[in-house]
Amino acid sequence: MSETLVTRVRNGPRFMFAAIALLILVGDQLTKKMVQASIPPQAVIPVVPHFFNLTHTQNSGAAFGLFSGSSSPWKSILLILVSGALLVAVIAIVWRSRMQWEANVGLSLILGGASSNLLDRIYRGQVVDFLDFYFRSYHWFTFNLADSAIVVGAGFLILQMVLAEQHR
Repeated sequence: MSETLVTRVRNGPRFMFAAIALLILVGDQLTKKMVQASIPPQAVIPVVPHFFNLTHTQNSGAAFGLFSGSSSPWKSILLILVSGALLVAVIAIVWRSRMQWEANVGLSLILGGASSNLLDRIYRGQVVDFLDFYFRSYHWFTFNLADSAIVVGAGFLILQMVLAEQHR
């Protein structure tokens, strides 16, 4: 196999990475609409007792509820501007670079998740969260599909860095 073909396969076509981001964006928006239509705000539906619930919460803050208690009128505008700037940076990195597939998939997942949460902030002023995991007295912050994609995307970026380091 020629070096050019190997490089193309490893890097993947850009449309594939755009499709991943779009799939996350659409999937997250659909699941949030389903939650809003079927679960009243603050209701808790046990799925796996003592471990996992579905719920319907509104997060006006950033990740993990940061700044949700702030009543500043600038909070939403600042979160939208920062999120938008970070999205532009991710898009520029994906478009210009020729990274390994792990990094491209990771950035695509981050792009899709961050785009969906940004849309929520722009149109609703807050993000819909509904996945609620806990174990005994340990309770994780409620999150959504977009948040999951962002975390998994970061995992792919870490994987790519570890593999690159091992390759050296």
